[in-house]
Amino acid sequence: MTGWTGGQDSVGDIAPALAHYTDAVLFDEVWKRPELAKRDRSLVTVAALVTLGAVEQLRFHLAFARDNGATEAELVEAITHLAFYAGWPRAMAAIGMAREVFAEADAAGS
Repeated sequence: MTGWTGGQDSVGDIAPALAHYTDAVLFDEVWKRPELAKRDRSLVTVAALVTLGAVEQLRFHLAFARDNGATEAELVEAITHLAFYAGWPRAMAAIGMAREVFAEADAAGS
């Protein structure tokens, strides 16, 4: 049994191997490696997702980045910086998702 269960919760019913790798390898091993702080891993992950245009995955990772110590201002600045490298449409889509995620967090009081 792993500590992280997000993979099992989201896709375990249809893709148990993918759920296992997500939980046991990615979040229980990779995310806990000491060479990068979780905050830094979150910033790198958000940057990669913005660059890929993976807006759906940004919903989780923007909130996770906040939980890991990245501020909203840092996340917005990272997305703004990436507009020059990943493209304006990807940055604009990412900022739209950031707006939603931050508003949800504000409404929830976190």
